[in-house]
Amino acid sequence: MYKLLIIEDDSGIANAIKVQAEMWDFQVHIVEQFRDVLNDFTEFQPHIVLLDIVLPYFNGYHWCTEIRKISNVPIIFISSASDNMNIVMAMNMGADDFISKPFNQSVLMAKVQALLRRTYDFASSVPVLEHRGAFLNTGDNTLTYEGEKIPLTKNEYRILLCLLENKGKVVSREKLMERLWETDLFVDENTLTVNVNRLRKKLDNAGLKSFIVTKFGIGYIIENKI
Repeated sequence: MYKLLIIEDDSGIANAIKVQAEMWDFQVHIVEQFRDVLNDFTEFQPHIVLLDIVLPYFNGYHWCTEIRKISNVPIIFISSASDNMNIVMAMNMGADDFISKPFNQSVLMAKVQALLRRTYDFASSVPVLEHRGAFLNTGDNTLTYEGEKIPLTKNEYRILLCLLENKGKVVSREKLMERLWETDLFVDENTLTVNVNRLRKKLDNAGLKSFIVTKFGIGYIIENKI
């Protein structure tokens, strides 16, 4: 089931799209808090985004730019501001398509379906895991914080991925070593300790202090609290 995120402040339009999309078996989420759209994006992890230009607090161009910093998810602008300048600006900001209001719901869904086929027939979904404003992109194995990419080794990425997938839970050293062993050479306890310490140093230097917490004698945890 594809997940569709609607970033549209006109509730009538947003709900009409939702009803139509659910008829096509989409899972749909409508953004309601426009101060922090990125929070909805990272929690919902959509396969495609419908984005208006004129929004409260920050416009659609701003949120398109923020999403593009962490994801290549398809974005379609839907707007009544359909002059050439806005269309060109939307595409330059990283949008994949632009649909002018008012639009036919069936035409909109046809465009959504076509873009999904082009995107996911040839590439898998690229979910993004987020904590404390740091974004781990599982498509290109990169960590981004405050617009800066933090380079990770293969093992550092796998450790961080495992901890973020289990955020709020203690992950044992044994489980981490099994996770690394699945896709790489044998990893012993000393190697795990070295990798965790190097990862922590990178996170500390980037301003993410105490991102990974040690539970002595048990393992490690990324805590839900900030």
